[in-house]
Amino acid sequence: MELESKLADYEREVLSGAPTRAKRSPAEWIPRPPDKYSLSGHRAPVTRVLLHPVYSLLVSASEDATIKVWDYESGDYERTLKGHTDSVQDIALDHTGSFLVSCSADMSVKLWSFSGHYECIKTMHGHDHNVSSVTFLPAGDFIVSSSRDKVIKMWEVATGYCVRTFAGHREWVRMVRVHPDGQLMASCSNDQTVRVWLINTKECKVELRDHEHVVECVAWAPQSAWPQISEGAAGDEKKSPHHGPLLASGSRDKTIKIWDVGSGQCLFTLIGHDNWVRGLVFHPGGQFLLSASDDKTVRVWSLKARRCHRTLEAHQHFCTSLDMHASAPFVVTGSVDQTVKVWECR
Repeated sequence: MELESKLADYEREVLSGAPTRAKRSPAEWIPRPPDKYSLSGHRAPVTRVLLHPVYSLLVSASEDATIKVWDYESGDYERTLKGHTDSVQDIALDHTGSFLVSCSADMSVKLWSFSGHYECIKTMHGHDHNVSSVTFLPAGDFIVSSSRDKVIKMWEVATGYCVRTFAGHREWVRMVRVHPDGQLMASCSNDQTVRVWLINTKECKVELRDHEHVVECVAWAPQSAWPQISEGAAGDEKKSPHHGPLLASGSRDKTIKIWDVGSGQCLFTLIGHDNWVRGLVFHPGGQFLLSASDDKTVRVWSLKARRCHRTLEAHQHFCTSLDMHASAPFVVTGSVDQTVKVWECR
């Protein structure tokens, strides 16, 4: 009987192509092929995908100037948000998931109500060029946006006014991401640097230079990833303690770098992608970092071993963006092939 149950287990494993989900802790769930859904409806490349923190919804932005909402559990299309007049470059939800912010090549930032009617509540103008990235501060009362006009702007949600401008990058600012404590933000640029800013004083705390090409994306490491990163960095001579916070950056030089913002050091570099790295997201369990690239793959990196743990042949064309749910076993990816894919983790 014991053998029979073992055999049944192995059969399940062979069929699902991985140890069964019951045998893995959520900290080890990673996306596995084949994709659960391939969602098509956009008429141009998908620029950003995002999972809702509360509902089983996913949001996608595209160069077709629209934002689409889908149900990732059923694969159903829900609705389209129209208002931008040019490519939508980035989208973000506040922590409650009740507001969505979007930015576009039409130089505007728009705020949408995400409960009920999905209408555009505010449009913010102030950038002089393509707005490439946007995100909320953790409390949800402010928005920051970065643009090809080389500056980062901070907007008050209640009034829609621009309250601060951060200048310092010498080129197009590709992405901006706020640290969970709300005190720091990281930005990356065509000037090949990553900058970390003190939000309250507008001061640039540190400039990180090590990439050899445009830096496309940044992601703050959650506390759960710190021990793994420290272990990964321990092999090097630089035995200085890591002050933190820790940050990952992905670049057109095909590498991903992990930084200690406190000391300004690059702790290690992950090499393996064959083309530009476009998107990064830390696994909530802290063991892995996931990346999306123009080599059409999504890679899962082991931070402790500093190497690629698994490669997913994700799309027919460049993979532009990815997101992983904080608690549900789902990863979503977007691509120049105009599709959004939902991957189940186990």
